Amino acid sequence: MASPLADRIRPKTLDEMVGQRHILGEGGLLRRIAESGETPNLIFYGPSGVGKTTAARIIAARAGKKLVEMNGTTASTGDIKALIGSLDGFDAMNGVLLYLDEIQYLNKKQQQTLLEFIENGSITLIASTTENPYFAVYSAVLSRCTVFEFLPVPQEEVERYLARALGLLEEDYPGLTAEEGVIPKLALSCGGDVRKAANALELCTLAAAASAGEKKITLEDASLAGQRSAMRYDRDGDQHYDILSALHKSVRGSDPDAALHYLARLLQAGDILSPCRRLLCIASEDVGLAAPQAVGVVKSCVDSALQLGLPEAKLPLAEATIYLATLPKSNSAYLAISKAMADVEQGRGKGFPRCLQNVHYDGAEREDKGQHYRYPHNYPGHWVQQQYLPDDLLGTTYYEYGENKLEQAARAYWEPRKGKK
Repeated sequence: MASPLADRIRPKTLDEMVGQRHILGEGGLLRRIAESGETPNLIFYGPSGVGKTTAARIIAARAGKKLVEMNGTTASTGDIKALIGSLDGFDAMNGVLLYLDEIQYLNKKQQQTLLEFIENGSITLIASTTENPYFAVYSAVLSRCTVFEFLPVPQEEVERYLARALGLLEEDYPGLTAEEGVIPKLALSCGGDVRKAANALELCTLAAAASAGEKKITLEDASLAGQRSAMRYDRDGDQHYDILSALHKSVRGSDPDAALHYLARLLQAGDILSPCRRLLCIASEDVGLAAPQAVGVVKSCVDSALQLGLPEAKLPLAEATIYLATLPKSNSAYLAISKAMADVEQGRGKGFPRCLQNVHYDGAEREDKGQHYRYPHNYPGHWVQQQYLPDDLLGTTYYEYGENKLEQAARAYWEPRKGKK
């Protein structure tokens, strides 16, 4: 069986690679490392289909060491021990270069097993991962490696890659043609994933070759083959948290258009719960006391979305997103509770003022009997000066009034009153 197009067209040199100009272009740091022939321990981090494996194989081929390839999804502890056992072999006298794809799937113990041999140079590691290595890779391994981030491939470079692939397919299928716009359409829809672009082109080619008439890749076929493929999303991976972060920051930044875009990406992937939770958080964290009614409004929208399900859930969630993005913002409550929590975590705040304690029996040894609590409602303005903070926190201020209209109105009400002793 013929290998997939993406493997047949895999670049053999760094010059043939598309994308990653920031590290593999002329003068790029990773390119200079590769050309030196001296390979340090490396970790390649980035989404699928952007050249991590290809770059690793090209660099490994220049290293002059025995090359061993493993995949974290299938490698066992036995495979790692077998690799270590082979280090004394004649073919490994110059050391072994281990290319470990999807390193995040190895558990901590498996990664630790490699550590000693990475440390003494018996094994040179080139690992790749689609997840943030600072969370997915054991810290001791990470500290001995240099991390390079691989980015989605720009559309114009994907087009160059697909044009080359189409030339190869035209040799395999004499008479094959493609309508104008097919290459740009597939390049746009792949979301920077050249493997996905190649697979879509190969699918279109197979459909065209099976046609009774002329072998032509149509724009309609390209649209169908590439539909939804631009969406990068993994509920357990970095993309999940990146999109949620982008949604949160766009609402905080009062940009409803950007916020709706990231909400749409979550909903398109069928994710309702994540945006519901994030919008509820935003209502208190970023709108807060500037519009405290936002919590109730967003809760109603979230309840409606969960009852409706997709696709109708998009309506109340869009309403909540626009509502939060266009409201005035205040993080005064967030800052206040963060400061209070920090004091508690540091052990500050011992006991309670006596006036706040629950009423209880005073022993005979206590001279100052009684709770001495002043009931604020018995005083003008329903307020009276008395101690509320513990003794070691007296004078501490956690809450600072925000600049919005609502909090400034509260400030104008309370400051003159609290100024009276």
